[in-house]
Amino acid sequence: MKDLKITIVGAGAIGGLIAVKLEQAGIKASVLARGKHLEAIQATGLKLVEQEVETVTHPVATASAEELGPQDIIFLCLKAPALFESAYELQKLISKDTVIVPAMNGIPWWFMAGLKGEYDNTWLRTADPSHNLADYLPPAQVVGCVIYFGSSIAEPGTIRRGLGNQLTVGEPGSSGTARLELVAGLLSKAGFDVKVTNDIRQEIWTKLWGNMTMNPISALTSSTMDVILDDPLTNQLVLSIMEESKSIAAKLGIILPVDARERMVMTRKLGAFKTSMLQDLEAGRQMEIDAILGVGHELGKVVGVETPFINAVLGLVRQRARNAGLYSYELDA
Repeated sequence: MKDLKITIVGAGAIGGLIAVKLEQAGIKASVLARGKHLEAIQATGLKLVEQEVETVTHPVATASAEELGPQDIIFLCLKAPALFESAYELQKLISKDTVIVPAMNGIPWWFMAGLKGEYDNTWLRTADPSHNLADYLPPAQVVGCVIYFGSSIAEPGTIRRGLGNQLTVGEPGSSGTARLELVAGLLSKAGFDVKVTNDIRQEIWTKLWGNMTMNPISALTSSTMDVILDDPLTNQLVLSIMEESKSIAAKLGIILPVDARERMVMTRKLGAFKTSMLQDLEAGRQMEIDAILGVGHELGKVVGVETPFINAVLGLVRQRARNAGLYSYELDA
C-alpha cells in the first residue's frame, strides 16, 4: 500500500479529511488544491480538527496535475462545477490502470454508462455539460463512492470534522474486483467505516434523496436540516420531491431500499446540520445545483415522469445562486 501513488483531487472539506486520515494510517497521498487553501497547506501543512484534537500532516501539495503525473488511485473530491472546469487537466493524472474514485455529491458523469435497460449511456447535460468527461475520466476505471459524514473548511488549510464516518464503495458494472478490494482496504485502514455494495447506483440515489431536498431548501431558507424537517410545510415539500425522485429511479431500474419517510427520519437524526450548499452560499463559493437537483428535472424529461416540485425548487435556487453570482452555468435541461 505504501508504494501506491495516490492523489486527492480537491483537498477541501471531504478530500482534506480523507488525505489526513490516510496519512495518519501511514498511507502517503498527494493533494491537488488551489488558492489560499493550497497556499496554507504548502506553508504550514494540512490540519484536521477532530473533537478539538488537532492533527497536522504535510502532504505533497500542488495545483499542477502534470507535476504529479499518472497515479495508481485518484480520489475526486470536487464539487461538480469544479470538475467540469478541471477535467482536461486531470487527465494528466490518468493512465489506463488508474483507479478513479469520485467522492462527490449528486449524479456523476459515469452514472448512465453501462446502466441496464433502454437508458444505457444516455447523456445528461447536468452531469456532463460538454459531453466530454468520459473521454478524460473513463467510466470503466471508476470505483463509485458515497459519503456519509460531514466536515467543513474552518479556514484555509484547516478541516473541521463533523458527524458520521461511513463510506460506501462499489463498482458500476461488477463486484468483488481487486481494485474495489484495494480501495475498500485503504479506506478501512484509514479508519473509515467502509461498506462494499453490489449496487452503487442505488446507494448514490439514496444519498441523492437527501441532498436534492435538504441542500436547495436550506440555501433558499438559510435553515439547518432539523428546522426544515420540523416545519410541517417544508417537511411536506421534502416528501413531495422525494416521491418524484423515487418515480424517476424506478424508471431507471433503481429500487430504493427504504421509503421516503424512513429516509427523512435518518436525515433528521443529523440534527442542526448546515448543508454544503448553504455553506457555499454563505462563503461566496460556486453552488453545486445541477448535479444534485437539476439532474432530477432532466431525468424526469428523459424517462417521462412529471416533476413539478423539483422544477419549482430548482427554478428558485438557480435564481438565488445566480443573483449571488454563484451559478455560472445555463443548463435549461
